[in-house]
Amino acid sequence: MIIDFGSRPPIPAFNPVNASHLANYDRVYSASFDAARADVPGVGDTKALDAYLKAYDDNDVRHVVLHGKDVETTFGIKIKNEDVASFCKEHGKRFIGFAGVDPHKGYKAVDDLKRAVNDLGLRGLNLQCFEHCIPINDKKFYPLYAKCIELDIPVGIHASINFSTKTLMEYGRPLALDEVMVHFPELKAVAIPPGWPWVQELIGVAWRHKNVSIGLTPVRPKYLETPESGYGPLVQYGNSLLQDRMIFGTSYPLQPIQRTIDETRALSLKPEVQHKWMYSNAARLLGLES
Repeated sequence: MIIDFGSRPPIPAFNPVNASHLANYDRVYSASFDAARADVPGVGDTKALDAYLKAYDDNDVRHVVLHGKDVETTFGIKIKNEDVASFCKEHGKRFIGFAGVDPHKGYKAVDDLKRAVNDLGLRGLNLQCFEHCIPINDKKFYPLYAKCIELDIPVGIHASINFSTKTLMEYGRPLALDEVMVHFPELKAVAIPPGWPWVQELIGVAWRHKNVSIGLTPVRPKYLETPESGYGPLVQYGNSLLQDRMIFGTSYPLQPIQRTIDETRALSLKPEVQHKWMYSNAARLLGLES
């Protein structure tokens, strides 16, 4: 059994065409994009959605988390919560939606989150801090963190390098998450992706705060055990002290579904730890069956 904690269906609603601020990702992830397209055709292809769904059928993927996104203030882009909810409803209980809201919209962002959860049935919040152009501990996020606690939902927070040259790398520094957790210890936070080049820093934050998990999407799994990659401590601590806090994800189309699953299974994890990484940690966080 597997839970994919981050994926983007190959349909136009999840793939805005005017996201020019993310153009550099095409260069950095070009090889992975090509591998992903080999498994699932590109956006708009009539066979794309069927192939995408079949990849999850073939691998016993029980649940897939989909993310809304609202960065209208900074970059004019929005993946609508309504579209996320509609996809989840159409394709069944396998798909779980996270809301996207814009912290620059003030109280409206809080209201948008409340509506997404209470009316649309979404079950978490997605914050791409580098696209909001503010760090994780910016006080514009604080009403949203408080609302997540009130609604008892997790929040996925970008906590790593980003490859957009239209915003700052510093906005994803995981050390800022430490301050947030001091102020909101009940917040269920998932740092996605795992902190490079601040991997050790993120591990320290997770070690300090029991409600911080590490979402492995979209790091290619084989690099977790590649010497000098900088990711090695994730396996060391994720196989021991933080084994209950590591969460698998493909981040399709940044990584191909089948390859990501196969390479994760090939890691030198204890069998019971592999199950935690790929299923039970996410199931617990999402309030699903154990």
